[in-house]
Amino acid sequence: MVDLNPAPTANIAERKRQLVRNELAEAAVTLLADQGFEETTVDQIVAAVGMSRRTFSRYFQSKEDVVVHMLAGAGAQMCAELRARPDDEPPAPALRHALSVFTSLCDADPDKPLHVSRLILNTPALLARFLERQAQCQAEMAGILARRAGADPDADLRPALAAGVALTAFHTALCRWVDSDGAKAMTELVDQAFAMITPALDLSTDPN
Repeated sequence: MVDLNPAPTANIAERKRQLVRNELAEAAVTLLADQGFEETTVDQIVAAVGMSRRTFSRYFQSKEDVVVHMLAGAGAQMCAELRARPDDEPPAPALRHALSVFTSLCDADPDKPLHVSRLILNTPALLARFLERQAQCQAEMAGILARRAGADPDADLRPALAAGVALTAFHTALCRWVDSDGAKAMTELVDQAFAMITPALDLSTDPN
């Protein structure tokens, strides 16, 4: 039977665009991690995948945007994981599970995440974009936590604080992981951090 709904065609086109975007991002991240941010040019990135600079410009405005694309994808996955957790699950394990999007990737194949994380943390322009994305992710996570707790995100500070504390714990663990050159498991570091902050993530107590 023929499907007369045009949406699948649009979805196929979008998937094709996403594949091209991902291919460019993969090449860029590999080169940036191997050569460094300043030493890598857009021409080198497009040459690595056999595309034109014009094609690159259709998907990204700059090298920084490639990293933002990668961070946005990871952040969206993390928020999706948090949104999918059972409503009666306490915030600490729900947030910790959401962060497994990052920790599992770091521990399963640490070389590239380690190089990319070091690149981001040591490149001011990339670190600024990373922190910008983290702030956006915190706001989205706060909204999810507020919904789960039946709280008003505009009046109740707890959801935003819980999201901020969780992301700060992750950021601290990430810095320690990079400093150790991956000698310590990222999962273990985040677990240690969450063991310390779990009481601060409790949203069950009425602040009033």
